[in-house]
Amino acid sequence: MSIVTIAEAKANTGPRSSASVIHCINPATGESLGEVPVASPDDVRAAVERARVAQAAWGKTDFATRRAVLRHLLDVVVEKMDDICEAVVEDSGKTFENALLGEVMPVCNKIRWVMKNGEKHLRPEHVPSGMLMHKKGRIEYPPLGVVACIVPWNYPFQNIFGSFVAPLMAGNAVVIKASEAVAWSTVFFQKVIDEALRRAGQPTDLVQIINGFGETGAALVRARVQKILFIGSVGNGRRIIEGSAEHLTPVVMELGGKDPMIVCDDADLMHAVHSALGGCFINLGQNCIASERILVMDGIYDRFVQEFAGRAGAMRQGVPTAPGTMDVGAINTRQQMKVIDDLVTDAIASGARVLTGGRIPDGPGQFYPPTVLVDVTPEMRIAREEVFGPVALIMRVKDDAEAIRIANGTDFGLHSSVFTRDGARGERIAAALDAGATCINDFGLCYLNQDLPFGGVKYSGFGRMNGRDGLRAYTDPKAVLSDRLPFAIPPKLYPVGPRDYARARHTIRLMFARGLGARIGALFGLMR
Repeated sequence: MSIVTIAEAKANTGPRSSASVIHCINPATGESLGEVPVASPDDVRAAVERARVAQAAWGKTDFATRRAVLRHLLDVVVEKMDDICEAVVEDSGKTFENALLGEVMPVCNKIRWVMKNGEKHLRPEHVPSGMLMHKKGRIEYPPLGVVACIVPWNYPFQNIFGSFVAPLMAGNAVVIKASEAVAWSTVFFQKVIDEALRRAGQPTDLVQIINGFGETGAALVRARVQKILFIGSVGNGRRIIEGSAEHLTPVVMELGGKDPMIVCDDADLMHAVHSALGGCFINLGQNCIASERILVMDGIYDRFVQEFAGRAGAMRQGVPTAPGTMDVGAINTRQQMKVIDDLVTDAIASGARVLTGGRIPDGPGQFYPPTVLVDVTPEMRIAREEVFGPVALIMRVKDDAEAIRIANGTDFGLHSSVFTRDGARGERIAAALDAGATCINDFGLCYLNQDLPFGGVKYSGFGRMNGRDGLRAYTDPKAVLSDRLPFAIPPKLYPVGPRDYARARHTIRLMFARGLGARIGALFGLMR
């Protein structure tokens, strides 16, 4: 069977009636990519039922079979990495380098980690039986059934593949509702997934991608799936929770952030500058763990601003026609362009100064330039609300305490970074930050370490992706207590005798009272 091509995916996105399709465009050029059909609520329910049928057999497979499927998936991704990058670039407007390093590499890393560690974290775990010495205990991790993933547009490939690998390894089937803003590339990605499943001899209904708008997502939430993973905004997260309540469906929420990067006065200046450039402008800031607030201490502030702003202002932005042509690409949606522009305009009106960027350039394409704002105060909207765009907010702080106070002064708490040459100082600051993760002297690497859980606190969500916790999140942990010895202790509870209460009272004192004397007294009580 030949491996699919982008041309084949394009062939499946021909014109249809506007009421039932998503019109797809390249955000960097404004050119039409084609049209993708919308899944109706009936289509969604049918997809979930197909997944349920496929999962019944898949959930009984051994770990070797599941690893083989992931191995085929990794093979196809590596074989087709250039086509994947091309699809991502056309659909999202990002650069080839970001598509390769920001999407393909993390997915490959995740697949390899799950292949290597999945069985270790999912096989039955033996635990002590405590006071029940005649029994032995274990925890089993059976699959849930069908998992729904509702993912955004900022990482078209990674959001899809990174979401289904863990639940698939745990024995589940997965139905993914992709963002309508990147529906065109999902046609190709589905073919990549189907190719891997067919190579492994498994049904393609195990992983299905559906496209549509709010009605499609709402239908998936209410389709009696066994768990929902949602990655997106706080507002949409609330809607997901409201819908999930209908069937008491558990959810994992990753709702973005307002991540701080603290640069101490003893930090390595250029290391911090380049980390901040990546933290602010990777994927043009369309990143849940973007460093949206850079808190720089007095002793290093002026030099940091000079070095950072000069490099940000020199970035090349435009249509990424080939690898190496642009540093940053386009903003994926017109709606997000407006969010960014409104927040920057409000910040300027409130007293912030623009060092570079700060306005939408003339010409075609959805471009917002790398922007550096200084004199930003914590009270400004832009310092409290998620920008999700290429805007660096550089804020001057006098010491560790002020940096921590400002860093913790928002409703979000996803990721954070601290830069200092003093290891103990870095650990103290990290421990004080309200965040699901802190990276000391680097940006974003916590996500690449698949042994670490990924998720946030406060409005950044709850539940965890990645690592052991991310795998077990897609199981129903089951407690099992079995016989250790070939005989049983009869549980003679009825009828209640006149001495049963006293016997139980002495037994509890013997087991749990403090002090040898009290326990000896309880033992004599039992003997009497």
